[in-house]
Amino acid sequence: MVLNGLIGKKIGMTQIFDKDGNIIPATALKVGPCAVVQMKKEKNDGYDAVQLAFIEEKPPRYSNKPTQGHYSKSKIPPQKMLREFKILEGKVKRGDKFTVEIFKEVKKVDIVGTTKGKGFQGVIKRFGYKGGPASHGSKFHRASGSVGASAFPGRVPKGKKMPGHMGNNRMTAIGLKVIKIIPDKGVMLVKGSVPGPNGGYLLVKKSKRSGK
Repeated sequence: MVLNGLIGKKIGMTQIFDKDGNIIPATALKVGPCAVVQMKKEKNDGYDAVQLAFIEEKPPRYSNKPTQGHYSKSKIPPQKMLREFKILEGKVKRGDKFTVEIFKEVKKVDIVGTTKGKGFQGVIKRFGYKGGPASHGSKFHRASGSVGASAFPGRVPKGKKMPGHMGNNRMTAIGLKVIKIIPDKGVMLVKGSVPGPNGGYLLVKKSKRSGK
């Protein structure tokens, strides 16, 4: 495997059957094609890596002159997504393109994405609090209850579970099994769910736990 991963996009969830007839929940991912836009070198940048662009062209009016010049060195138009990946083996140069086929020998992947944002939520939805009685006259239904002591320490302790912003966090799903790769469509099927909504961008990497 030349690189440790590629940029992908979540298509949606489905289910497939194994040879014994068992249902396997699966997520379909559009992985690549990705083109090398820039080479990062130890001498100039302090580390070795490649900057990849997910081939999904955006209208030229959304790109300023510096961005267009950055992409022109690789002879490709500006794209919507840029991320960096490590080189595992072999030589890579500007303009090289990689597809989902680089994962054909990989059994497990780690997938990085942004979870669905759910806005400002209370403690019942955010943390699964039970809440108070639903009966009439209770006056305690979906509140969080007491949050701090009175005289000592006289404040709310750090880390207390409180209402607040829920979701929209960077998350990594570790060690997802690769069920199937469809090279002609650039699609990968992995077992289980991955973070984010359908159409959300993902980083699909060779799992660090692939041997387990």
